[in-house]
Amino acid sequence: MYKLPHPRLIHLLDAVSASPLTQDELAQRLNVSTRTIRTDVALLNNVMVNHGAHLLHQRGSGYQLNIYNPSTFEHFLSRVQNTETIPRTSKERIIQIQVLLLTAEQGVKIDELAETWNLSRTVIQNDMVDVRSQLATFGLSIESKPRLGMLIQGPEMAIRSRLTQLIYIEQKETKQALGFISTIFPEKSQQIFAARFREVLTNHTLYINDIGLRWLTLYAAVTLHRLACGKELTEFSKNDVHETTLPIAKALFSALPMLLPANNHEIAALAIHIQARIATNQALLSQGVQHEADALVTHIFDYIYQNYPYDVRDDALLRRDLHNHVCHMIIRVKHHVATINPLAEHIKQHYPLAYSITLSAIADWIRETGYCMTQHEIGYLVIHIGVGLERNYHLGHRTPKALLYCDAGNAATLGLEAIIRRQYPQLDMKTVYSPEQLITADATQADLIITTMPLANREIQSFVVDPFPTQHQLEELGKQVLVDRTHSYLLDKYFSKAQFLYLDDVIEQSHLFEQVCSHLESTELVEEGYRASLQERESLVSTMMGEYIALPHSIELFAKRSMVYTVAAPRGIEWGNGEKAYLIFFLALSKCDYEEAMGLYDLFQVLINKKLGKSLSQCETFKHFKTLAHLELQ
Repeated sequence: MYKLPHPRLIHLLDAVSASPLTQDELAQRLNVSTRTIRTDVALLNNVMVNHGAHLLHQRGSGYQLNIYNPSTFEHFLSRVQNTETIPRTSKERIIQIQVLLLTAEQGVKIDELAETWNLSRTVIQNDMVDVRSQLATFGLSIESKPRLGMLIQGPEMAIRSRLTQLIYIEQKETKQALGFISTIFPEKSQQIFAARFREVLTNHTLYINDIGLRWLTLYAAVTLHRLACGKELTEFSKNDVHETTLPIAKALFSALPMLLPANNHEIAALAIHIQARIATNQALLSQGVQHEADALVTHIFDYIYQNYPYDVRDDALLRRDLHNHVCHMIIRVKHHVATINPLAEHIKQHYPLAYSITLSAIADWIRETGYCMTQHEIGYLVIHIGVGLERNYHLGHRTPKALLYCDAGNAATLGLEAIIRRQYPQLDMKTVYSPEQLITADATQADLIITTMPLANREIQSFVVDPFPTQHQLEELGKQVLVDRTHSYLLDKYFSKAQFLYLDDVIEQSHLFEQVCSHLESTELVEEGYRASLQERESLVSTMMGEYIALPHSIELFAKRSMVYTVAAPRGIEWGNGEKAYLIFFLALSKCDYEEAMGLYDLFQVLINKKLGKSLSQCETFKHFKTLAHLELQ
């Protein structure tokens, strides 16, 4: 067994073994700076110098693994990956603590964890906040007993589901699970199970893709472990089980190294997992699931129609696709069948309008059913609704606005207006008949002033044309019309000095929510219910949107006018799952301009992509913040 100088080097080696990655991509994956990446690469190369491999950097493609002695490197790799690693970050500790709790036959003690990992008790207690929060999503809780430690409480199927999901995440991200996961659930056993399962499924003419088979295999491995611990299922509803899957589930259990035959509840549970993993065109669904899916799809469509300016009730393609997806989704969330959406964070960032609408539409359904609806499932649902909205309504395209003034009389004004509209039909143009209106106009009214006389308005850019413009003038006007001013426009319209807070103190997320919501309510900018809805939104899905930036907002629309309350927190605020937010944008959205305000997500995405969370959080005044933001958005 060979121990690397730092556990992070194992993750670095895993990351570059599949394909070349740039410094920025590696830094983002490992949650460190690019400088640390360069240091780690040098350190790893020193370690591997006599072990048959080397990390090379190529301009344009990044770091890639060059193996010049395969047998030597394979031997080195096997020794390194079998080394038990200590969780390095809060995120890793949160995962490992959950695995410990979910696999422990006796209680887990905080003091013992702190001693094993050479950390303070306070650090572990801080991690436990996120541990409890993540387990609560699955309907699980932690009970602390004197002298025994912490014990997991909750449905057996929920325990298996969360454990299966954690193993899948760890094995996918690091190839070898952290710590003792690989000891309890060796990948070699999983590979044997997968081969046996494929043979059984083929004999029953049932197809499950490789990812689905991996999930099924992991569930089987977790089930064997739980049975060995004496945690046999004593009840499981067969209402949603399709009868044809029961003999298949029984055959799969026969392929496992069972000490005793599986009882009927275990067979029914495995049958549900089979139904959840098979291909859509082979769907084996009970009448109850199909009726429940019909009701949910209708509820979503009706909710969108009643609360938003969109009507997709007659979109037959969306209804069919959504129904097929929801049928399988209900089986998963109802019976704790774990899944991972690799694009969950990207969907949250790139489909903001659909995400917000979807979450609002299903919030009541989640509360009523109590189903285990994770951000992974929500993300898949958002994709379907987002595609449907895009197909029916061309969302996210802001029309440029202009004010037109011509001092050559009404006839010339009408002629000039007709020429410009014919040349640029996408321009939202309003004709005014007094130069005073132009001088007093502000940036929220127009992006551009088109005039036949020079103006003194310094806030809005003006463009001077002749009453009968030349072709050159029209071409130059086109350069002004077609430029994307959306981000600057949104910054001017929805941000203000009155809604800006520089917070140079260490504060908890809950206290920040209390402070900001109290301000918004006392100034009557939001209606009653905003605070509770914002807290519920955060409990459903974290509002961290990228590096250092969080976007907390309510599920429903409570604002009297759409606005952004900005918090610059240079010390950072703990936001859950080991992440810190330094720049926080509280969104308060109104029905009257909801669709336009959703363009704010594009603005935030630019700030995230440019990694401006830390730098903008240093701005002590709104003027400084706005100036710096404008510069970066140009």
